[in-house]
Amino acid sequence: MKKKILVTGGAGFVGSHLCEKLSQNKDYDVYSLDNYFTGSKENHVPNVTYIEGDTVDIAKLVTFYPDMVYHLGEYSRVEQSFDDIEKVWKYNKDGIFAVLEFVRRAGCKILYAGSSTKFGDGGLGRSASPYAWTKASNTELVENYGTWYNVPYAVTYFYNVYGPREIESGKYATLIALFKEKMKKGDVLTVVSPGTQKRNFTHIDDIIDGLVLVGENGYGDEFGIGSPESYSILEIAQMFGGKIEMLPERKGNRMSADVVTAKTEALGWNPKKNIKDYIEKLRKNNWEHE
Repeated sequence: MKKKILVTGGAGFVGSHLCEKLSQNKDYDVYSLDNYFTGSKENHVPNVTYIEGDTVDIAKLVTFYPDMVYHLGEYSRVEQSFDDIEKVWKYNKDGIFAVLEFVRRAGCKILYAGSSTKFGDGGLGRSASPYAWTKASNTELVENYGTWYNVPYAVTYFYNVYGPREIESGKYATLIALFKEKMKKGDVLTVVSPGTQKRNFTHIDDIIDGLVLVGENGYGDEFGIGSPESYSILEIAQMFGGKIEMLPERKGNRMSADVVTAKTEALGWNPKKNIKDYIEKLRKNNWEHE
């Protein structure tokens, strides 16, 4: 009998790639639960069953008990979260409780997609932004459910994911896709001051390899999935080669984060791609996807 795998946020950037990868396993039936807040039906892939709705309603919307839940379906923007705090609470706090209760009843494993913003203030993530606080405290709750109710879990941390299907415009756009679109249009690249804040940009393919590996083999622990190479935002803009304009500093903009990947590497994961090569391919392809 095939295993039923549920991916929350399965129509989003990371979630759609995860669904695509999981659906290639003939032993899996893959389902997505997404409210399409930042996800898109253009990201749908073959051999996946799509359910539309909020994670807070998971018990009503998902009429079966899965063998595994990859919980990616949460609000995921740092600076914008100050203005979107009601959405942040609904999607992250109300959502995680509903998902954990669903998982507890199902008796299945949950892989929780945490946030590397947690490590921006020494591993707490409690003051940087509404987004950072909800993600860090959600991680604690997932781990507590493991202790309180013997819920099998793994927590992963992504580091600045880039690649095909990123959101390219608007207030939820991601940096690499935003820079790519600006270069296609000949626009100025805007960098939030001071520009020296460093990020560990990690290709989506490496993220998905890590997610599947941890989903299948990681238990009761935290697993970082991130490139060891870090670059400042200003350095990234300079790689693109366009004209740069500095913007004022913003709340919640951390300067760096510790990349903790030893436990993921112990499972056999290593990143295979780097951001410099990706940007160079974009340049050669006139800023289209590689």
